[in-house]
Amino acid sequence: MKNLNGIYLLAISILLFSCNQKENKMGDFKLLPQPQEFQVMGASSISHDESLKVIAQNGEALPIINKDILVINENKGKATLTYEIDANLDTPAEGYTLAITDNQINITGKDEAGLFYAFKTLEQLMVDAKDQKANLPLCQLKDFPLLAYRSVHLDVKHHLEKTEYYYQLLDKFASYKINGIILEVEDKLKFKSQPIVASEDALSIEEWKKISDYAKDRHIEISPLVQGLGHASFILKHPEYRELRDNPESDWAFNPLDPKTYEVQFDLYLDAMEAFPYGKYLHVGGDEVHTTGRGSKESPLKLQLMWLDKVAKFAEEHGKTPIFWDDMPLKQADVYDPMFKKEMTQEEVDQVWLENEHKLLEFLDIFPKNCIYMRWNYSSPQALGNIKAMQWFTDHELQVMGATAGQTRWVLMPQEESNMENIRSFAVSSINSGLNGLLLTLWDDDSPHFELYMRGILAFAEYSWIGDKRTKEEIKTAFRQREYGYPLADVNNSFITALETPVAFWKNALLKGNQRNFLPSMENPMEKAVIDFPDKKNIGAWSSANEDRIKSAAQVLSQTDSIAKKIEYARSIALRNDHNLQVYEQVNKLAQFSPKMLLALRDYDQAESRDDIIATASKLKELESEFSTLRKDLEMVYGKTRILTKPDNYILDQDHHVHLANQSINFDWQFYAEILFFQKLNNELEKEIYMENADPLKK
Repeated sequence: MKNLNGIYLLAISILLFSCNQKENKMGDFKLLPQPQEFQVMGASSISHDESLKVIAQNGEALPIINKDILVINENKGKATLTYEIDANLDTPAEGYTLAITDNQINITGKDEAGLFYAFKTLEQLMVDAKDQKANLPLCQLKDFPLLAYRSVHLDVKHHLEKTEYYYQLLDKFASYKINGIILEVEDKLKFKSQPIVASEDALSIEEWKKISDYAKDRHIEISPLVQGLGHASFILKHPEYRELRDNPESDWAFNPLDPKTYEVQFDLYLDAMEAFPYGKYLHVGGDEVHTTGRGSKESPLKLQLMWLDKVAKFAEEHGKTPIFWDDMPLKQADVYDPMFKKEMTQEEVDQVWLENEHKLLEFLDIFPKNCIYMRWNYSSPQALGNIKAMQWFTDHELQVMGATAGQTRWVLMPQEESNMENIRSFAVSSINSGLNGLLLTLWDDDSPHFELYMRGILAFAEYSWIGDKRTKEEIKTAFRQREYGYPLADVNNSFITALETPVAFWKNALLKGNQRNFLPSMENPMEKAVIDFPDKKNIGAWSSANEDRIKSAAQVLSQTDSIAKKIEYARSIALRNDHNLQVYEQVNKLAQFSPKMLLALRDYDQAESRDDIIATASKLKELESEFSTLRKDLEMVYGKTRILTKPDNYILDQDHHVHLANQSINFDWQFYAEILFFQKLNNELEKEIYMENADPLKK
């Protein structure tokens, strides 16, 4: 009997332990950015949907929170959340501690930003707990950033997003502890003093100010970038400003010796600063430009620095720190190339500087000291030449900051794992060099959908906050868990990197070379750029000539079929951000189309009987109809968040850098190669098939 009682008590104990474990289920928590210190000891008793009784230790205001995630009740709740600001907390600025005991959460922020970020981390913990139907973890967490300024570049020059999307982006950026935005406005601000410059669809100063207010409340500073000296086509394309051109035939650059240049630029600065009043910076551009001052005797380097001195003084007079892209002085002094040659040794780099540094030192006295020289390098930040250039600025008591990229000139979607390796490298070197911050540029030149930048943005948020602590695969896993939910965290659900190869093939699959960006400026692009079609008088010759292209098409089609299944599955189990998955789905369908077309051309080329020729030609026509549907679907999905067309009266500029998104006022630019392809296809079918009146295809 005694043994039976013991067995009975043991069974009861096991049952109670099992029930307790069920109530306190331990979740898998993947925070992003990863905290500096994060120790998990088990599962608390606090449920993911539990109401929290909130106590401000010193009367601090509750930070802005997501009330759909954190259920706050100041008077009652099973669990208690206490929070305070303590300026003596042993962390740098924006730091915080977060501790979760069995039924209590304690938060201490170094400052208001630190307190805010602590709540953002708690929200991530709560979301992970909800995804897994688990309780919050018993944990101790201490966190702070390694870079003080973690800024993302928003480039709206070729299109605007729908206004509500900007508010959604700000919430997302804040949740990942991004604290700055450099907003390249170009003509998307309704300038008051120079109204001609503004596009008809531009947002007003008041509308941008509301967005700035919203950002400030979430500890994000928005600073404007108003392009100057070069990249001035959005201004100089208008006839009213033609006299300010450095070269009368080009809308690219201002004449830096014309006083009216500064009248216009200063007017634009004032309106931009009014629209974005909280940013500490005024980015003045200044890159990729070579001016002569309408044929003056001054050197381009001196002209550049004369212009920079004037705009930098204006910024300082209005309480802003100017930022300047640093490439042109380095180019004009012949020390630029080593920054992009990773193979160069330190001795080789030093030799280049030994021979050419005097060209910079000659003008050192007129380099503005109040300016931040932004060293942009999107492909080789680890190159010794890049490090040398940054060191030159600091050695001469000039401020320097790095700029990496989540998107450069990639068409349709970012490549190279969202440029993660170069983002990592520049963040690590910036941290190790003791620099203040880093900018993630997101260029709109070829205008992929903004949702496709998210993986790169989150990688930047990680690296700029904590440095190089997790592998790329670990960050990708955290990205999937954060953006789509715990069910998609596993590597077997990944597809974004796999999609890069089909997209890269898509760009020129139907063209003779790398010419997609140059089609509108070409004479007779249909003949010069679009691939040649089969000649039915020489059966099989086309397939033989395009053997490698056809082989790649078959491989890419297999890849996109596999990716389509993964995206379909992801959409069926994702807990959030379905629109992001829809965008990837449409990109995959577009990348899938060109291989289908090439394989159909092969079948047409190899068809010998009249019936087979008619059948394969019919398939080509069906694919044209399929493409029309594909385009409508893509535009519908893209159009949920972005404005696809420019105003009817919009003036396209001279497009000096052949930006795809600058080549039509509607969305034709995205499909221009395919449009030309089908025009050529129909011409070919007319010649080869429709010659006979009895041909059933003629109907």
